[in-house]
Amino acid sequence: MNQKKIILFFCTLLLIFTFPAFPVRAEEDREDEDVTMAPYFLVVSEDTSVDCFPLKETDVTANINGSIAEIFVTQTYQNEGDSPIDANYLFPASTKVSVHGMTMQVGNDIVTAQIREKEEAKQEFEEAKSEGKSASLLEQKRSNVFHMDVANIMPGDTVTIQLHYTELISPEEGMYQFVFPTVVGPRYLEPSEGPGQDEEWAITPYLENGTDVTGEYHMAVNLSTGVPIANLSSKSHDISIAWHNHSSAAITLADPSDYAGDRDFILDYKLTGSQIESGLVLSEGEAENFFMLTIQPPERYTPEEIPPREYIFVLDVSGSMNGYPMDTAKALIRDLVSNLKETDAFNLVLFSGSSEQLSPESLAATKENIGKAIDLIDKQEGSGGTSLSPALEKAIRIPSGQDKARSIIIITDGYISNEENVFDLIGRNLGTASFFSFGIGSSVNRCLIEGIADAGAGESFVVTDAEDAAETAERFRTYIQAPVLTDIKVSYDGFDVYDVEPAVFPTLFAQKPIVLFGKYKGGAEGTVTVTGKTGNKDYSQEIAVSAIQPVTGDDAIRYLWARTRVERLMDYGYNKDNPEVRDEVTQLGLAYSMMTPYTSFVAVIDTIRNPEGKSADVDQPLPLPHGVSALAVGGGYQAYSEPSMVLPTLSLLCILFAGALCRRRKRREGSI
Repeated sequence: MNQKKIILFFCTLLLIFTFPAFPVRAEEDREDEDVTMAPYFLVVSEDTSVDCFPLKETDVTANINGSIAEIFVTQTYQNEGDSPIDANYLFPASTKVSVHGMTMQVGNDIVTAQIREKEEAKQEFEEAKSEGKSASLLEQKRSNVFHMDVANIMPGDTVTIQLHYTELISPEEGMYQFVFPTVVGPRYLEPSEGPGQDEEWAITPYLENGTDVTGEYHMAVNLSTGVPIANLSSKSHDISIAWHNHSSAAITLADPSDYAGDRDFILDYKLTGSQIESGLVLSEGEAENFFMLTIQPPERYTPEEIPPREYIFVLDVSGSMNGYPMDTAKALIRDLVSNLKETDAFNLVLFSGSSEQLSPESLAATKENIGKAIDLIDKQEGSGGTSLSPALEKAIRIPSGQDKARSIIIITDGYISNEENVFDLIGRNLGTASFFSFGIGSSVNRCLIEGIADAGAGESFVVTDAEDAAETAERFRTYIQAPVLTDIKVSYDGFDVYDVEPAVFPTLFAQKPIVLFGKYKGGAEGTVTVTGKTGNKDYSQEIAVSAIQPVTGDDAIRYLWARTRVERLMDYGYNKDNPEVRDEVTQLGLAYSMMTPYTSFVAVIDTIRNPEGKSADVDQPLPLPHGVSALAVGGGYQAYSEPSMVLPTLSLLCILFAGALCRRRKRREGSI
């Protein structure tokens, strides 16, 4: 091979390896391709024969009374193609919701979904599908991710699915926040994991950046607090507020034509007065009576001497963090590190597909060491996959200073699928550190962000933009420096309670109410007493049960109790393989008509609508969350590995090698 051919060969390699490597697929080509590893881009050409079952409209109505939100989500789809369709799609919810109702309407036929054991629901759905009946199946994949299958949707059919949630909104530092997630961000699957049955949902298509989303998204919140509202705002969307009086308002999107379904809807409100009232709500049912107890903790106590601390920051620098999430994370961690005291120590672990550590041991928080950390952070751009577990293990293995209290702070958008591995790792090392999480982005994975804090005896924080970084960092410092209440105990005198959730409380750092759910027998009488310590002082608060009038016909507390019980039994995935836990969670789901990992909703219209049984399979694509880079799709390894390193390196090698050949040839010809 002469030198010209060699040069041409390497130039060809250069073009191949620098070609955009994001996995994209036309709908008609997907059956022949391996999509078992990661999310991918779906490109539908104009001559595609299979319609993508477009989402025409999403209507969300949230009725918030006091601290309880009742939420109705209605999604309308239409088969505009020429053939029957079987479709599936993902959608998110809050990690704290109890999903306890679903209806399906196809044309004039309306059916209420039934709760079944997961495998039984799946079998019922598949039988209806094979018989040509229209059907839908709703399954829980994570505490905040749900998967919907619909079958035998005929040409021209309009399908309406309505879901019914209940959620508790608990204030922190006097501020209430209602969050409604709108889109599931792309999840990264570790190459070593393989897509097991529990992870198949993560293999989902996404629309490319810049693709127009034609569906409408409507949001309506009816807020009634009982006391005057001091402040009401949204940091995520432009809103319109129609005040009914000082304590109630209707909130809608200011511009419905501005697509709202690519980022969390966040509504903040504060009530007049600095003190949140304690309270007891009693709910009487035919078979069981329930209560919800809310107790406001004391004001924060700040000790004069704060013991030295060690902070290990675990920072996500993967592809999904590219752009404004990475810029926001830099601002946040720069602020956190720069304000450490010299008696503190710190370290930094950066992770994407691999991880990098600032120092083998934690460093004193001197000006010089802080400068090194900031220099390292400023070099990050965001690329590659999201391997959190190995980075977290590396952070845990860092030798610990004996005289310092250790805190591990994880900063990420949370776009991984193996949350349970992270929770298990934290649980096994809970005695060595407290774990805190900062979610960065417009639609973070709150299952991971909130689960880290709950499993790690810490707290979670979410930063939606760079402007929030400094304020959130200050809130973290205030939070971690002094607990509000320790040694918390709750006792009952003359009030016959059982099945109380939670039974044990961790140290309370944030100034937020203590909330308990439980059942009671007999009449509403006796007292409830909460005790603890604030600083060096004893704390006690007592509530008279007899002063409370029970309500009837309201199932909200019933559902909230069941949801809290399931959370405790599952223990963030630690007990998922325990057959006794599985049986109890399944029975709770069936008894309270509630979604769990082991119970699903299924709805079937008995009419045979597709007797030939031929339908096209459609994976409904999702929009990328607002501000999330296209590097998040593909998992960082399906079509390439660590693009920020491999592709430029290969390109550079090709250029250098070709250049060397050119120079060698010119020397021989006497040109140089």
